[in-house]
Amino acid sequence: MPTIGETAPDFALPNQDGNTVRLSDFRGKKVVLFAYPKAGTSGCTTQACGFRDQFPKMEANGVVVLGISPDAPKDQKKWAVKEGLQYNLLCDTDHQVLEAWGAWGEKSMYGKKYMGVVRSHWVIDEHGVIIDEQLGVSATESVEKAVKSLGW
Repeated sequence: MPTIGETAPDFALPNQDGNTVRLSDFRGKKVVLFAYPKAGTSGCTTQACGFRDQFPKMEANGVVVLGISPDAPKDQKKWAVKEGLQYNLLCDTDHQVLEAWGAWGEKSMYGKKYMGVVRSHWVIDEHGVIIDEQLGVSATESVEKAVKSLGW
């Protein structure tokens, strides 16, 4: 699991359009990578729309935003269109990247335990080094903390 001060491990995943996106494609730019459990759910929509609302300022400052969940491309696409999400939503259907990054773990709902996405985000600098990591963060705090780590 990568941590602050380490180089972010590269990965390649399909986006909402089925196109392959590699983390290394964005070297030279800062990247905000956020993990969420399921497209279209309330907490995930709060997190994703928070990044959507910050997107113009991030884009103007050369920051790339990437969302990642185990959803299939068609589900990500439908949600992106509905919510006006202007950035790539990556599809980790077998949750290998989420696991490797520490964002997959045991959760509990109504007393039932299951494995799923732990809401998280990472901010990666232009050299590929992780400068902020928040595992198990709330949807609103994820956006606030990511923006703060960018120095705004």
